[in-house]
Amino acid sequence: MGYTIPPKTRIGHVHLKVADIDRALSFYQGLLGFQIMQWYGKSAVFISAGGYHHHIGLNTWYSKNGPPASKNAAGLFHTAIVFSERKELAAALKRLIDAKYPLTGAADHGVSQAIYLDDPDGNGVELYWDKPHKEWPFDKDGNLEMVTEQLDLVDLLNELD
Repeated sequence: MGYTIPPKTRIGHVHLKVADIDRALSFYQGLLGFQIMQWYGKSAVFISAGGYHHHIGLNTWYSKNGPPASKNAAGLFHTAIVFSERKELAAALKRLIDAKYPLTGAADHGVSQAIYLDDPDGNGVELYWDKPHKEWPFDKDGNLEMVTEQLDLVDLLNELD
């Protein structure tokens, strides 16, 4: 098999090309709640959850006022943002519903529960919560068996009661 990346390696951030910084910030900061950590001139901004230097970079270096990337071209499928508690995912869903922001999907993957949407530039965004490891679906040989089943959004919202 060869080299295996160290097990504590993680994705540090994603950096997105956007057409309009203010419009992107309305989504990532205003709707999802990320905090601005630093502006890089007027064409890039770094945002975070919890004070990390940045989880998401947004820039218009090559994309200012440009069209969204084609859905049929190679590139980023979605950015996945994980919440530590199911209740936090429910709160994010409620914010989206209250803002009448359109979802593109919702799924229970066996290992996680996820809601899907697109940012204003057409970049896919997954908001999800990982189930406890002991609840993950494994076959009799110990192989992970992820699924895509319907997520009960009403049950998810009941977390807020």
